[in-house]
Amino acid sequence: MSRSLSASIACTAALTLVLSISPPARASDLVIGQMAPPITLSTLNGQQINTRNLRGKVIIVTFWATWCGPCREELPALSRYADRNTSQGVVVLGFSLDTPDDLDKVRVAARTLSFPVGLLGDPHVPGYGRIWHIPVSFVIDRNGRLVENGWKDDSPVWTAERLEQVVTPLLNRSP
Repeated sequence: MSRSLSASIACTAALTLVLSISPPARASDLVIGQMAPPITLSTLNGQQINTRNLRGKVIIVTFWATWCGPCREELPALSRYADRNTSQGVVVLGFSLDTPDDLDKVRVAARTLSFPVGLLGDPHVPGYGRIWHIPVSFVIDRNGRLVENGWKDDSPVWTAERLEQVVTPLLNRSP
């Protein structure tokens, strides 16, 4: 057998092996109306908040960083909305993509927010794919279903108007 044929067979076998391994979830795998992948926020004060334990709540999962201009614009709007609507069942979880070296900056930003914040740690989030641009957010309804997929959105920045359009109607629905 020629070397080029042997190399071709080896490459094909390796590719087949790689393709047979279940690939990690990608942004395109998230489907509106399907159950949202669970995610756990490890807050800056050491608390663990898992979306599985928040059934009955409307959850906004947001990914941001202190160095992201659009994030600095979006976070105060999310914070005001969360503050006004916590009693109606909204929960915002903020995952910072900052590194541990920037923890002081994250803490300063978190002090201005009405929702829990933690460092993401790894940009590869099971079920959500690699967080490759920010801000990006996902909304989960009271039944645990994905109702807003930030990857599909042309305009990822939350505004007061957009929150009223997308999230407020969910607060008026029972589980």
